[in-house]
Amino acid sequence: MSRPILFDASEYSQLTAEERSLLLEGYHQAVLALKKNITPLGFSACSLADNVVTGTDANYRAVWARDGAKCVAWTANLVDEEVRQCQEQTLRSILSNQGPAGQLPAYITVDDGLAEYGGVGGITSIDSALWIFVAVWEYCHSHNDYALLKEYEPVLSRTMEWLSGLDSNNCGLLEIPEAGDWTDLFARSYHVLYDEVLWFRSLNYFAKMLRNLGYEERAVQQETKAKRVRRVILDKFWPTTSSVEPGHGPHFSDVQFELGDVRYLVAQVSPFSYSWRCDVYGNLMAYLANVLDKDRAMMTFRFLWGVGANDPAPVKNVYPPIQAGDPEWRDYFTVNLLNLPNHYHNGGIWPFIGGLWVRYLHKLGFQDLACRELVKLTVLNSKGISQEWEFNEWHHGVTGRPMGKAFQAWSAASYIRACHDLHLEPDATDHA
Repeated sequence: MSRPILFDASEYSQLTAEERSLLLEGYHQAVLALKKNITPLGFSACSLADNVVTGTDANYRAVWARDGAKCVAWTANLVDEEVRQCQEQTLRSILSNQGPAGQLPAYITVDDGLAEYGGVGGITSIDSALWIFVAVWEYCHSHNDYALLKEYEPVLSRTMEWLSGLDSNNCGLLEIPEAGDWTDLFARSYHVLYDEVLWFRSLNYFAKMLRNLGYEERAVQQETKAKRVRRVILDKFWPTTSSVEPGHGPHFSDVQFELGDVRYLVAQVSPFSYSWRCDVYGNLMAYLANVLDKDRAMMTFRFLWGVGANDPAPVKNVYPPIQAGDPEWRDYFTVNLLNLPNHYHNGGIWPFIGGLWVRYLHKLGFQDLACRELVKLTVLNSKGISQEWEFNEWHHGVTGRPMGKAFQAWSAASYIRACHDLHLEPDATDHA
C-alpha cells in the first residue's frame, strides 16, 4: 500500500518550514525507534538494547500481546518489509500460545520464549486479547492477505468464547478484575470504560473477520452484540438527567445521578462505587471507535481543552490525578513510586495516547489544530533521558520530562499512525 507524500507544504501551510522539517524528522526517527523493538518473536515493549531492566522490570524483555497488537494495528499500512515480517511474527507468537480455556498470553519472554498469562498478582490481562482482534484484522486487511486469519480462526473463536464468558451476568459488558488491563497498578474493576470500548471494537472486528471467511450469520450475531454493548456503555458511562436513547430513561443509581449532566464518559462503574474521573484514553478511543457521536465527542474535547489535558504536552491519561487521601487512592500506588500524582497511570503524559489525541482532533474536523498538536507531540518524542528522540514510554504530567523506558514501541507506532491519518479524510479509516 502506498502512502501520500508526508508533510507536503500545501497540507501544512499553517506550519513554518522548520516545523514541517521537524515532523519529517520525527517520522523518520519513529520508524527507527520502532525497528529497535524488532526481535525474533515480534515487537518488544521497549528497546532491549537501550534499557537496563532489573527486578519487576524484567518483564519488559518480552513481546507483550497488548503492546505488540497496538504496534501491528498502528503500523499495518507502513510500507516496510522488515516491519511487516515482525507484525506477522508478533501475532503468531501470541496466537500460537493459547491457554486451555481460550485465553491468550499477556506476554512471551524474549530470552526463553515462555508464555505468561498473568500480570500483577497473577491476574490475567483482558485487554491483551481484545487488542489482538483489532491487530489481526488491521494486518490482514492492510496487506490484503487473509491467510493468517484463516489459519487462526479457530483460536480467535475460542478466545472470543472466553471473553464472552467474562460477561458473567449477561448484561452486555465484561466484568474486569482489578489490574486486569494496561492500568495494572490502578484501582479500577468491574465495568471499566477502556475495556468496554475495546470489547465493542473487538466484536465489530471479529464480525469483519467472520464475514471475510464467509460466516455471514455468525458475523451478524457479533454485530448485534456490539450494538447492544454500545447502548449499555452510553447508558452506564455517560450520566445524564435526560434520556440517552429513545425509550431509555436514566439508569444510574441515585448517588451517581448527583453528577448531573457530564461532558465525558466516566472511568469506571460498579454496583458499589464509580469513578467520576475522565479516562482521557478511554474517551478518545470511544470516539475513534464510533461509540460516541460527534456532538458528545465535541463536549469531551471542550472539557479536555479547558482543563489542559494536552499541557504541557499531549496528553495526560486521566484527569484529575488521584491524590493521597482521596477515596480512590490505594497505598499500592506508591509501588516503585509509579503512581504518585501526575505519574504513570495516575495522570502521567503518554505519547501513544497523544497520537490518539491528534487523530481525535482530526476526526472532529480540527485539521489545523491537529497539525499543531502533532508538532507538540513531536517535540515531546524528541526528548530523552540519555539521548534525543527516545520516544519515551511516559512523561511527568506537570514537568513533561521523560520518566519511562526509552524507545517504547507503542509510542513510536502511535506517532506513525497519527502522521498517516492526517493525510486521510477524517472518516476514511476504521480508526484502529
